[in-house]
Parts: sequence; structure tokens; C-alpha cells
Amino acid sequence: MRALILAGGFAKRMGEIAEGTPKCLLPVAGRPVIEHILKKIEALPGIGEVSVSTNKKFEDHFSEWSRQARTPLKVSLVIEPAMEEGQKLGSIGALRHFLERARVNEDLLVVNGDNLFEFDLKRLLEFYSEKKTFSFGVYDTRSIEEARKMGVVLADHNGEVLNFEEKPAKPKSTTVSTGIYAFPASTLPLVGMYLEEGNSPDRMGDLLIWLMKRQKLHAFIFRDRWFDIGTPDTYMKAQQEFGK
Repeated sequence: MRALILAGGFAKRMGEIAEGTPKCLLPVAGRPVIEHILKKIEALPGIGEVSVSTNKKFEDHFSEWSRQARTPLKVSLVIEPAMEEGQKLGSIGALRHFLERARVNEDLLVVNGDNLFEFDLKRLLEFYSEKKTFSFGVYDTRSIEEARKMGVVLADHNGEVLNFEEKPAKPKSTTVSTGIYAFPASTLPLVGMYLEEGNSPDRMGDLLIWLMKRQKLHAFIFRDRWFDIGTPDTYMKAQQEFGK
């Protein structure tokens, strides 16, 4: 299995806190967010290299970080040509950009770079191996208001996804996607097909909705804490609570 961290955003919603710094390079508990992600990936058997997809604007930031990153994993950068928000490839576009350059023909773990979590990724991959389908991590926010801001998942008792909606006004559940995905090798060619049909390259949830019409998807619910570093408020909350 290969591993990819998506870090192509421009941190526009972070305001002065980011000050031109990528969200996943912001510090939490004494190290960048991305290194907390890498530490979780380090524990997975068979993954010795992680690719990080980012944009041209932040290439120097990531190059400098990667030279001194505290991880035994080999880190390789995949640079998309975007220099500003309007040029970015989007999450799905960045995924295809990586797939085309890396010529991946094996299963792929994809993690959004603004994720901060305490749960064990091995549990997701064990679930994935059991279901043998595209699987992704979800988390129960226990809040309808919070769920409205995210990709909302409705699954049955076996984890099979029955419904997925991006930022719905009336969520069918309080369970949301964490932005952690296990792609079977057989599903990866569908990423290009999705984009060739003219679908949006931005939100991974739109790809999930499209995939549901073609194959089964499964969701694994994580019980440990998870933080989505998307706004100054969530970043400050993570700084205060993560690792306690």
C-alpha cells in the first residue's frame, strides 16, 4: 500500500494565524500537524514512503520542512502548479495529478493534511481488508450543527454507506467523514473517469457520491478524538486539547 497526504490548500480561512503558512505545517503540541499524521502512518506495516501533495506557492515551505522532518518514513513531494486559490487543482484533481506521476498500481491510503487525530489507522485498514471495498474513516460529532459544515455519512450496522451528503442543511446523521480514505487499486482508475465526465475536482465527498452509484463503500467509525483544522477556532481548540 502507498500513502498520500493532501496538502494543497492555501489556508485562506485561517487568516492571520497562518500568515502564509500551510495549515498542516502549523504547530500543535510541539510539532507540525503533518508530523502527527506521519506518526500514525509510521505504525502501519508495509508503508515506508509517504507522498505529500502541495502547491507551487508552498513548495519551499514543504521542501524546508521535509529536510528536517522527524519521521523514519521517506517523504516525497508532489507539486501541483497552482500559485493562488483560483488555480488549485482541488482534492480530487491533486489525487489524479499524483496518480499520473507516481503510476500507482496498488492500494492507496489518502489522508487530508489538515487532520489531527488520536485514533489508530490500523483499525481502518483491518476493516478495509475485511470489507475489500473502498473504505473511509468517519467520526460522530454528536452535533447536527457541526455536521452541517461537513460531509455527512449514513451507514448501516455493517458499515455499508447508505447515503453521503456534502454540508447538508438537514443532516441525516451526525456522523461525518474524517478525510481518511483507503482506495483499492481497482478503484483508482475511476478517479480519472470521474474528472473526465466534467465533475467537480474540489471536494472528495463529491467523488464518494459518484462512486456510490458504481460500487459499495464502507465507513469505519473512529471513537478517539479528531480535529478538523479548518478555521482559527478549530485550530485553537486543537492546540488546547490535543494530547491531553
